[in-house]
Amino acid sequence: MRTGTAKVPLHGGFCPPWLFEKMKQLASVIIEAIVYEYGTAEVMRRLADPVWFQSFGSVVGFDWHSSGLTTVLCGDLKEGLKDRQGELGLFIAGGKGRVARQTPQEIQVVGDKYGLANDLNNLQRVSRLVAKVDSAAVQDGYQLYHHVFIFNAKGNWAVVQQGMNETEGYARRYHWLSEGLRSYVDNPHAGICGRPEANVLNLVCHENLATRTASVELCYEKPAKILNLVKLLREAEPDSKLIGLFDEPPAGCVQTTLIMPRCHFIPSTAYLDKILYKIYERPPENYEKLLETEGVGASTLRALAMVAEITHGAKPTFCDPVRYAFAHGGKDGFPHPVNKEDIARSLEVMRKALTKARLGNQEKLKALRNLAKQERRLEIK
Repeated sequence: MRTGTAKVPLHGGFCPPWLFEKMKQLASVIIEAIVYEYGTAEVMRRLADPVWFQSFGSVVGFDWHSSGLTTVLCGDLKEGLKDRQGELGLFIAGGKGRVARQTPQEIQVVGDKYGLANDLNNLQRVSRLVAKVDSAAVQDGYQLYHHVFIFNAKGNWAVVQQGMNETEGYARRYHWLSEGLRSYVDNPHAGICGRPEANVLNLVCHENLATRTASVELCYEKPAKILNLVKLLREAEPDSKLIGLFDEPPAGCVQTTLIMPRCHFIPSTAYLDKILYKIYERPPENYEKLLETEGVGASTLRALAMVAEITHGAKPTFCDPVRYAFAHGGKDGFPHPVNKEDIARSLEVMRKALTKARLGNQEKLKALRNLAKQERRLEIK
């Protein structure tokens, strides 16, 4: 399931090398401790929690509200755990920009290197599909530029990916988890964290089931019919034209009207011409397969949703599935400047605890566990 989304300001600059190194060491040892105590599945559950992820980045010293936290923290983990992946049974692929697009190849390389019995082809498919959902099926104005795929030897996985909206000056982070996932195209996310946007076309919410069904049916229609309807929409006056759902309404039927708002984006028929003929020649059996079709992106899905409304009366839902959440942090001085001594002390405590635990002495890890339990009791009170 997609477990949540975080929305944070786009920040310039870079992470100082000394801080990146300390973050890498501390973040890695914390993940190792979680694997030792609770297993790799728990690591993925936590990374798939947008609030925990933000807090994790803050604990190791990054800004509490910077878009860079995502890319730097994921980079820290990938680099810091690189030599321990086989031992831990936890693997990380992907990254930012060009590296994000290489995620499927990296999954294959990791699988071959460690002799994993996982269905690597399916993991590669999942990587592409969740990126397609957040870039095309949920049209919220954010362009994906970061995608990290975390998986274990049993084939369980989590995804942390991020998009940016340069006009708004914000980034939005999307979290996914294989545990509990029933469908990629029908409410795949359990909760979204961020600031709500207006006019978000969320084609994977349950309320858009009729739109998805009608969109698949339209793939069997001759492209010329769909292109003509899209052209009609493009030529309509955006703030005054009424477009009927039927050219000639049946007897006794009240004609429904569609009022196109000025801000309603209508895809270009020039691009649609090519892709519609492609999917007409090999129509998808369901919406998930439509989403996976090469060349089908946000414009194609939006056009099909609009034509589905005209021809089938399947009115799409425009809503942003978000709730607001935030965490604390430190690199930019809030709530306080990063303290090198504190990071070094925490790193030393964690390293000693893990080293002793591997030798059979779990007293330090037990002490950390008891401290966490006591803290939870205080929170409840």
